Amino acid sequence: MRNTLVRQSDVQSSIPVLAVSEGSLQEVLTGLGEPAKEWCLANNFSAKSSSFQLVPGLSGQLAAVLFGVEEDGPAHAFALGSLAKALPAGDYHLAEGFPQPEEAALGFALSGYKFDRYRKASEKPVRLAVPDSIDLDRIGAILDGVQLARDLINTPANDLGPEELAQSIDTLFAAHGGAGRCVVGEDLLTEEFPMVHAVGRASSREPRLADYAWGNENHPKITLVGKGVIFDTGGLNVKPGGSMTLMKKDMGGAANVLGLASMIMAAELPVRLRVIVPCVENAISGNAFRPGDILPSRKGMTVEIGNTDAEGRLVLADALALADEESPDLLIDMATLTGAARVALGPDLPPFYTDDDALAEDIAVMSEAATDPLWRMPLWQPYMKYLDSKVADINHINTSGTGFAGSITAALFLSRFVEKAHSWVHFDIFGWTPAEKPGKPMGGEAQGIRALFDLISERYSNGQ
Repeated sequence: MRNTLVRQSDVQSSIPVLAVSEGSLQEVLTGLGEPAKEWCLANNFSAKSSSFQLVPGLSGQLAAVLFGVEEDGPAHAFALGSLAKALPAGDYHLAEGFPQPEEAALGFALSGYKFDRYRKASEKPVRLAVPDSIDLDRIGAILDGVQLARDLINTPANDLGPEELAQSIDTLFAAHGGAGRCVVGEDLLTEEFPMVHAVGRASSREPRLADYAWGNENHPKITLVGKGVIFDTGGLNVKPGGSMTLMKKDMGGAANVLGLASMIMAAELPVRLRVIVPCVENAISGNAFRPGDILPSRKGMTVEIGNTDAEGRLVLADALALADEESPDLLIDMATLTGAARVALGPDLPPFYTDDDALAEDIAVMSEAATDPLWRMPLWQPYMKYLDSKVADINHINTSGTGFAGSITAALFLSRFVEKAHSWVHFDIFGWTPAEKPGKPMGGEAQGIRALFDLISERYSNGQ
């Protein structure tokens, strides 16, 4: 996606993309000449919002693209993205006066994403030249992070197992001068990650926990934890076939924290970044963990298993306990955790949970500014009783029998494994766009990480 955008000064010739409203259409057409006016009239182009019209020149070659906007700007910040896959191959540029040029360019590039690992890309490139005043390096870092997240989610589990996911983390950190290690297989038990081991042990592909760091140890500690369940059968509480269709995306939390980590490192933000990802497959075999089992945890609490299809919070709990031990300034976890979150807010609006009101307010502000929707949900402490167990310290699912508050109780369970972090926030994301929209092609999706990148950039710009 990065290559979709170029600086205006680096392009010798390009076709202008002109922003036109219903009110300005005639003035723009007058400037283009009578043939353009007649062409648009013949094609019934009236400059309705997000509509577009290709305008030929006298020689028959494409001379301009007209893009409909509202009188006071585009209806959606990423509306220009509708052109990304509709334009003929070639170089284009945003004409002067185009509203919100940076957002328009970002939306164009985000919409142009294609996952072509398994099919040959036949299309010739479409490039958009942007004004030199736009910070293309920062946009490029964002696009690289989004593409990494999307590519990982879209890759099927036969080619992205626990080992391959861990290797992608190693590759990313090595590219930026970071380093880390993986705890693999039976070593998870000796190094006190018993729930990661329990969830992943039934698979023929060994479970592992990746722990990587980058940056100056003296800078603020930002730790990202991502759910890396590369495929979720549901375990012995096996999912119906239809519910497994998108389970390759159950590592979407890991994909998103890696996308965010990519942005942070590419921008060289003055933070000490740490990424922890439990990489497992929730499979079925004779040694699979069972409903009713009682597992030890890294935190020392015992956990009763209510349902093996709620495995994500188990691996996250061990990872969060590890992250919490060094009291990070900001601890973020992301996971494709509950269907309840989708029922409450749908696929496009991930909920987040934190008891830090100032952090929640900052996230909301950055979310709106970045057109990266997020919505705060409550860590409602009275619902903690739903996690009561008569035989262990806690049950990992709602045991009330009501089925209420599934996303909230999952967040409350995770909160029991975080004590020392100065601030903690949990994101229950979907990681998928079910229907194409501006800036979001159908398929694996980066959710929340552009807003979080802006938040971290602003909060820690001075390394303090």
